Amino acid sequence: MKTVLITGANRGLGLAFCRHYLAENWHVVACCRHPDSSAALLALAESCPHLRIEALEMTDFAQIDALGEKLSGVPIDLLINNAGIYPDTASNAFGQVDFEVWRQALLVNTFAPAKLTETMLASLHLGHDKLIVCLSSLMGSITDNTSGGSSYYRSSKAALNAVMKNLSLSLQNDGVGVLILHPGWVKTDMGGANALIDAEVSVRGMCQVIKAFTLTQSGQFINYDGKILPW
Repeated sequence: MKTVLITGANRGLGLAFCRHYLAENWHVVACCRHPDSSAALLALAESCPHLRIEALEMTDFAQIDALGEKLSGVPIDLLINNAGIYPDTASNAFGQVDFEVWRQALLVNTFAPAKLTETMLASLHLGHDKLIVCLSSLMGSITDNTSGGSSYYRSSKAALNAVMKNLSLSLQNDGVGVLILHPGWVKTDMGGANALIDAEVSVRGMCQVIKAFTLTQSGQFINYDGKILPW
């Protein structure tokens, strides 16, 4: 049985990923900050023996290390770095920059997935698929930016794209792949009610991209519908 580790697994895209891979008969390691209050995830666990829930605060690197120790020797086929934040508001836009908020965006959206990926690399080497997936955003594309704004989120996702592109080259001789995915504009707490698609549509598309992945695609920036996106 294959194993996937998913961050931000208690709601939205993370929860939809959990449901998808459980339906595909995968073992799922679902990570979130507060498992005890994650009602939907706990309800899912009652009927899914292949679901393992782990507490993980992505900004706590000691906790990431502890999870790595707990999963030492466990083959991980697929790592999905899904957890992220969108901290930009009208009150902290350029001219009123809150550098602590900006630092938090970089910590959660860039540093944390890089740290988790580094920590889980040994387990990925033990897996069959050996694939790292990071949920980025088209807002991290410099080429696509025609509207401006959202400096914290844009820069954190652009940095994530750069780090993961670089990592794809470092790992290419080890057979470990890296995919950078844009989930689309999704109706989640982050995307809002006016978004164009729901989480199930987004995850279904991304999982098709993941399933069809070959190492020749490692490091690519891809939309949930399979289209290559501009950097």
